[in-house]
Amino acid sequence: MSESVLRFHRNCIFRALILLLLTVVPNGLGVGVNWGTMATHQLPPEKVVKMLQENGFRKLKLFEAEDRILEALIGTDIEVMLAIPNSMLQVMSEDPEAAALWVDSNVTAYTYHGGVKIKYVAVGNEPFLKSYNGIYLQSTLPALRNIQQALNDAGLGSKVKATIPFNADTYNSPDSNPVPSAGDFRPDVRDLTIEILHFLSINNAPFTVNIYPFLSLYGNDYFPIDFAFFDGTYKSIKDGDLTYTNVFDANFDTLVSALTKAGYPNMKIIVGEVGWPTDGDKHANIQNAKQFNQGLLRHALSGEGTPARVGIIDIYLFSLIDENAKSIEPGSFERHWGIFEFDGKPKYELDLSGIEAQKGLIAVEGVRYMVKRWCVLNPNVKDWEGLAYSVDYACSLSDCTALEYGSSCNQLSAEGNASYAFNMYYQMNSQKSWNCDFSGMAVVTQEDPSYGSCQFPVMIDYTFSSSCSSCSSFLDLLVAGFMGFLVFLFLE
Repeated sequence: MSESVLRFHRNCIFRALILLLLTVVPNGLGVGVNWGTMATHQLPPEKVVKMLQENGFRKLKLFEAEDRILEALIGTDIEVMLAIPNSMLQVMSEDPEAAALWVDSNVTAYTYHGGVKIKYVAVGNEPFLKSYNGIYLQSTLPALRNIQQALNDAGLGSKVKATIPFNADTYNSPDSNPVPSAGDFRPDVRDLTIEILHFLSINNAPFTVNIYPFLSLYGNDYFPIDFAFFDGTYKSIKDGDLTYTNVFDANFDTLVSALTKAGYPNMKIIVGEVGWPTDGDKHANIQNAKQFNQGLLRHALSGEGTPARVGIIDIYLFSLIDENAKSIEPGSFERHWGIFEFDGKPKYELDLSGIEAQKGLIAVEGVRYMVKRWCVLNPNVKDWEGLAYSVDYACSLSDCTALEYGSSCNQLSAEGNASYAFNMYYQMNSQKSWNCDFSGMAVVTQEDPSYGSCQFPVMIDYTFSSSCSSCSSFLDLLVAGFMGFLVFLFLE
């Protein structure tokens, strides 16, 4: 029997064993997902948790400790990474009692037999990101220490580990030698990162990193698009005896090199965020998202690993559901990372096992919608003076990211753009009649104005559920809406 045939049979057996493990092992393997809640109309947590279970998600990463979500997770087998926002790092670093109180309220209160399976606490989120200009550098490590100590004091330190989700810009390779093996941590944070690595190591905690191949493509018009995916035809990159065919592996192994240089070559790595958006940019669409995420799952769960590190890659997809109240400062795509629509419907078929043999995703069941009516440009309006201002106003207080260049609604006419803007404002404000006026330029209709791939949504009918980050965004919208209403009264 030839060597190639033997290799083929070995691979088949290995993949079969991986599938068997994914089936019988309740935690540790399988795929995780990030559940963000920065949306104006949120699905009931119990419905989302039921959907997570039905789809076989084994791991969940939350950006805040929200009681309603944690209560919905009680009694499930879903392993949870619970996060502390960057805004809390300072107080957690300065006050061990504050850290202990947070752990008591959000970890200890739910970590009991039959409770919530909290495994990690994420201390901050990408605190060393360059755009933060170092504002979290001094507080991150002390906060990490205080949270882990609080976990230890609560008797949870052996099974709940504190970690820090880093952005991939924390490490890089020099321009003079841009290969993964030359990777190292940024000079401005290297010493501090090594201190963190030492603390993580002595506590048997993982290094968590967020990797976004989409951003490589988004930020560079000359980036080879095939290299962003796992099945492209782009010419491979040689790094000594290693060969790289995609940017994810190259990025991951740049981190492996940085960890090795820091003295921690075998530290466990968790990819805390990785995914592909479906709207808001010319490269953000359903086809690319499906291609990337399915390729990612196939690759990460195969056990083949990366050229520098063999084994299953621990990943959390970003993200679960679209969030229409997220900041779009990084890009309009920020509100469209979900593999599910805002109402819990799958955007595309995705096999979470990685072998592309199972059925697609299961939607959230029993979703309640508002009345099927839309707010559109009044066809009887003759004078369009002030229309541009009204559209800008509506978009500033809602979500018009689908109108961006290359996005799903980019093909609409000027009238269509106005209707889309008016409808998003109307829907995000729960279809209140006074939110479809715009000085007489808008009117409510029961005829769906959706056009081709451009969908005019009707929001789900649930009251806004409280969370600190989402609540802040919602209150901003509310205050701005009131101020805008006063401006309209003044102009009229």
